[in-house]
Amino acid sequence: MSTPDRARRGRPRGEVRLTIALWLAIVATMVPLLRVVHSGGWLPGAAVLAAVLLAVGFALRRARRVPAIAVTLVEIVVWVAAVTAVFLPSAALLRVIPTAETLRAGTDLVRDAGQQILEGVAPLAATAALGFVIVAALGLLTIALDHVVLTARMPLLAAVALVIVWLIPAIAVPAGVDVVAFVVLAAAILYLIRAETRTRETTAARAGGVTAVAVTIGVVAIVGAVIGGPALPPPTASAGGSGVAASIDPSLDLGDDLRQPGDVAVLTFRSDAPQLPNLRVATLSLFDGDVWQPDRPRSVELTDAGLDPVTAGDGIRIAEYHTNVDVAQLSSAYLPVPYPAVTVTGLEGDWRAVPYSRTLLTGQSNAQGQRYEVVSQAPQPTLEQIRAASARLDDTAVDVTAVPADTPAVVGDTARTVTAGAETDYDRLVALQSWFRGPEFTYSLDTPVVEGFDGAGVEAVAAFLDRKEGYCVHFAGAFALMARTLGMPSRIVVGFLPGKFTGDTVDGQRVAEVTTGQLHAWPEGYFEGVGWVAFEPTKSLGTPTRFASATDPAGASGDDVTAPTTAPTASATPTTAPEERPDAGGDASAVTARGIDLRPLAGIVLAMLVIGAAPGLAGGARRRV
Repeated sequence: MSTPDRARRGRPRGEVRLTIALWLAIVATMVPLLRVVHSGGWLPGAAVLAAVLLAVGFALRRARRVPAIAVTLVEIVVWVAAVTAVFLPSAALLRVIPTAETLRAGTDLVRDAGQQILEGVAPLAATAALGFVIVAALGLLTIALDHVVLTARMPLLAAVALVIVWLIPAIAVPAGVDVVAFVVLAAAILYLIRAETRTRETTAARAGGVTAVAVTIGVVAIVGAVIGGPALPPPTASAGGSGVAASIDPSLDLGDDLRQPGDVAVLTFRSDAPQLPNLRVATLSLFDGDVWQPDRPRSVELTDAGLDPVTAGDGIRIAEYHTNVDVAQLSSAYLPVPYPAVTVTGLEGDWRAVPYSRTLLTGQSNAQGQRYEVVSQAPQPTLEQIRAASARLDDTAVDVTAVPADTPAVVGDTARTVTAGAETDYDRLVALQSWFRGPEFTYSLDTPVVEGFDGAGVEAVAAFLDRKEGYCVHFAGAFALMARTLGMPSRIVVGFLPGKFTGDTVDGQRVAEVTTGQLHAWPEGYFEGVGWVAFEPTKSLGTPTRFASATDPAGASGDDVTAPTTAPTASATPTTAPEERPDAGGDASAVTARGIDLRPLAGIVLAMLVIGAAPGLAGGARRRV
């Protein structure tokens, strides 16, 4: 045997292919992070760093006499130097050698990133602190997987780690199945396993159909996850409180949740208020023309000074109510509370209050299993007082009057037409509310999807105003944007409607049950001396806003606004007549399941089968020749 042949035998075969396969698998795990953090420099930075570290490991292994531990140590040195040079050059010696100051600066970045994660709402802005944490963590993951795959030759163990990392963003920000991201990850892992197998198998084994088996397993796994996942029934909660907890995403992406074929009881509550209140989770004030984003003002520790008492203008009465909430099946970092909350007692864990929106959130605890009492103080202006108040908010941490430059003219024109006869800001908003709840509009979960405007952007609002069919997201988004075109502050609230009474009583108060079907969005307008006032434009849902006159307490506030009742809303599903919702059958409150369209999935399966079979067919043709 010649010397070159012995040299080739001393080195593992397929190192280049295996290194590339590992890099592709690591990059595939980064895709779900985009639902947690906006894209930015961290994405290409992490991919390049992973490539550099794997290239260093590959080069050292080619030297043959470098021990495995030395390869890992050199990779760690390169990782430290790269992270320091990119994120902490000013605190390092020669811009790459870390010092004590570098360590302190790195610790500050980690602390800042943790604070942003605690106080922010996904997707977070791609700040330097978050970029540092993500790039550094993925670099360490690359070093560990390089040792597991290239040195220990254990690709299945690496696959487990990759899947776990890939699932973390999905757990942190619950959403629908990302089919593309899942297919990319599955293909990358299958390629990684196949690349490692090829370094050990003989030519005969290669011809024995290992590729076909791997492709078949991959196709079955992907098809099973894609088809079986959406087909599984939603979690259900038993009367005893056991079962799988539901979750809530504090955004306007409620369509998929409301279209689920089942309902999960998430909490029960009672209140001494004359009408059971909505329970808010988050407020959305930032609007860029495409999506409404949750507020990101400061949060403070939930102490006696966390939420200040409510104040109102001269002569406006403030009523105080007590609401007791028992969360049974809601896994959330956001706490459902009535508005405006001033004190919350009975909570377990570390909770923070957002004074601007009077909402509560946590970074370490969970709403699941919490029992707490909320004291709220609600201004009670008369009709004359609210009409005398101007819809204006000068001092605020969030711009609640901004109208995107690309807003279609029809939005403002329609708002001015609908409110042409109103003389006060309050009457204008009531006119908008009455118009949306009038006979021109229809509640529909399916029309926005079919017509292609299932969103809250300016184009979706224009399409909704033309089609006049949609659900709470469209009614609330259109109302808030139209109010801003009239120069009035507005925002959107995401939370729950009051639910329905269970028949139980506690301390003389009737208990209501809230389910995932009561997920809801509604707009608010701000009035000087009164504060934020909720409106209910969604057709046939909730109770429209109404203030009684001081001279005629039983009178209506104008037009066709319905007087509120003392009973909570029966369901988050509209109570319109069956002919307005043909899919409701004889029960207008029923939620029907939609069939799964298998045509896109069949196309994916066919494409994968063709791609997977192509190498085998080509090899067979070559052997025949």
